[in-house]
Amino acid sequence: MCYKLPGHCNKRGLQITGMTAKVLMKGNKAIAQAAINAGLQCYFGYPITPQNEIGEFMSDEMPRLGRTYISAESELAAVNMLIGAASTGTVSMTSSSSCAIALMQEAISAMATAEIPGVIISVMRAGPGLGNITPSQGDYFQATKGGGNGDYRTIVLAPSSINEAVELTYKTFYLAFKYRNPAMLLADGMIGQMMEPVELKPFDLKIPDSSDWEMDGVGKGDKKRAPRKLVSLHMQGDDLPRLNDKLQRKYNEIQQNEVMYEEFMTDDAEILFTAFGTVGRVAKSVVSKARAMGIKAGLFRPITVWPFPSEQLKKCARGKKVILDIELNEGQMMLDVKAAIEGACPVELLSKLGGEIIKEHDIMQKLYELKEKFACAKGGV
Repeated sequence: MCYKLPGHCNKRGLQITGMTAKVLMKGNKAIAQAAINAGLQCYFGYPITPQNEIGEFMSDEMPRLGRTYISAESELAAVNMLIGAASTGTVSMTSSSSCAIALMQEAISAMATAEIPGVIISVMRAGPGLGNITPSQGDYFQATKGGGNGDYRTIVLAPSSINEAVELTYKTFYLAFKYRNPAMLLADGMIGQMMEPVELKPFDLKIPDSSDWEMDGVGKGDKKRAPRKLVSLHMQGDDLPRLNDKLQRKYNEIQQNEVMYEEFMTDDAEILFTAFGTVGRVAKSVVSKARAMGIKAGLFRPITVWPFPSEQLKKCARGKKVILDIELNEGQMMLDVKAAIEGACPVELLSKLGGEIIKEHDIMQKLYELKEKFACAKGGV
């Protein structure tokens, strides 16, 4: 079943008109539909749980719309097909999970070096290794620090709901083309597999034109210019140092202009939660319950996990008695939290590994412990 709104598509994107309505959808399918609405022309994938519904949905919808769907022979093939298609300015995407995203890291580094705007959807499963198919956030390092070589960056956006996953899928395509850089939507298996009422709003971000850089085959018979090349190998003179300088300027620009985050009841908070993705959603509900009990809690949730909202968190942390970092991993984001706040207050961790979900009562129990601990140390929370 297709949930696409009325409209027409072209190479630069799908122009959608008409009213929107909420539809009950699984997260993976909502992400896939959002990609189609954003103007996706080529999808390349290889099956792995818990993101299989993305490829399944694409296998039905892309051919029906006259667009390209390829089930590749491997994850390596899929990501390199993505490079080939995106290098021509075609709106292209792949999707995978955890241990399979690991196989793509060399290609993602090459994509960043050649400044190719590919989109990667990563739906995390539990690890390390093959792990299991339950939700996890164990790929934060993989996404934000990168497993490929060299000084490159991937733009990474982390949704906390299916509606936000739709919005951030749109944003991921836009940012990839705006900065000619790989961009990733980082969701956990919970987002991919659960169902919620979803409003598929129109794609209202214009994908930047690529005509000044895309490989179009012109040059061999055109004396006005040589054929364009998008390469990651730079052997001549100071070509590579100059390229790295250019890339770092671009990354600084992204950090200045594209940070996204959510603050919830942080102004007078004494205990500040930091969390991303679906864990941030659970933490937000605990903030409301804690407030009803007279505990001044608040939430800071990074939405772009790269660029990480360091300056904004540093400002938010001022005057707080403690930060509780909550993650479905062993505190991977906590390193960025600690670096951002520069010792403004203590940071404690609540984590679960191996696919176990953090629930409200887990956070409440830790909250009581912190209340007692910091009541003794600093005169009450």
